[in-house]
Amino acid sequence: FVSIKVYNMLGKEVATLVSREMTPGAYSLDFNASKLSSGVYFYKMEVNGFSEVKKMMLVK
Repeated sequence: FVSIKVYNMLGKEVATLVSREMTPGAYSLDFNASKLSSGVYFYKMEVNGFSEVKKMMLVK
């Protein structure tokens, strides 16, 4: 199972990009951030028990 979610600086979930079963492989996805303000966000990727959080900067 794969889950990728985006959070704001306060820890509030602002987007779910993926939440489904996926076969192993390389993937890409588009993230429509038109409703979000410029700033720092975090994305959390969870895959079969593995979890990692990374920081990203949204600049409009």
